Amino acid sequence: MSSITIQYLSSSAADAKRLASRLGIAAHEIALHYFPDGEMRVTAGPATSTTIIYASLDRPNDKLIAILFAAEALRRQGSKRLVLLAPYLCYMRQDTAFHEGEAISQKAVGQMIVNTVDRVITVDAHLHRTPDIRVVFPGIDADNLSAMPAITGALRAENIDPATVVVGPDAESRQWASYLAESLGLTCAVAQKARHGDQSVELRFANPSLFAGRPALITDDIVSSGGTLIACAKALSAAGATVVDAVVTHALFPPELMVALANVGIHSIRSTHSVPHATNTFVLDDLFASALHREFGDTILFEAIS
Repeated sequence: MSSITIQYLSSSAADAKRLASRLGIAAHEIALHYFPDGEMRVTAGPATSTTIIYASLDRPNDKLIAILFAAEALRRQGSKRLVLLAPYLCYMRQDTAFHEGEAISQKAVGQMIVNTVDRVITVDAHLHRTPDIRVVFPGIDADNLSAMPAITGALRAENIDPATVVVGPDAESRQWASYLAESLGLTCAVAQKARHGDQSVELRFANPSLFAGRPALITDDIVSSGGTLIACAKALSAAGATVVDAVVTHALFPPELMVALANVGIHSIRSTHSVPHATNTFVLDDLFASALHREFGDTILFEAIS
């Protein structure tokens, strides 16, 4: 039995195979077969002592079951350590019950994963009131990586206009906007957001005159419905921004939303490869290779990332 491989769900095939090539290890698809009643048969590839399961967990329900079943097969065939590499981690937003009878999805999914794998690696998990991802996964290793170094490196190579204002659309995005602005030597501004529904958002800036005659670059962790991004672009255009671009970690929005984004003046939107999407631009392989270093000890990975 070889020591380590990547196994992946089909939706993550391109990114998983590219990372495996980067690390110099084999990659195998976890095969799914659906029966007429909706149940699935899951077939994992050959087991190794350490197996990295690569699965971005957008549209997560079937994927969670597939991971659960694949882990059972891999353990039974001899895998001693399972590492879930989930660039996007689902069900993290609901970390408390806001109404009587609501499930706390973060707790339920967290416990399921704790019972299934030995380590979780993810990127910019959508945590609100949870200060540390290890709280979600007690008893196993857990890493919440930042995509900002990869995004920053790519933007630095583009010689971005020094007049650009990096914009966080709400208080939660301040951490990403501040990092990006500081790393690139740019001005940073963060909006105040009032949400009136899933797609009804109002944004205000304390000093809207800051944007007059300057490019604006919106940065955030997730775009799903697009309401926040659209509201932010409208506010920036109204304040006199010359051009509005956006960079995000996780692009979860449907392709048809691109028309609405263009209609409100967003010149471009680029995302990381955390979720397969037409806007994918920023590759995260270096980030994952570094995080996986200790799984390899001092063997092949040292050469792969040097």
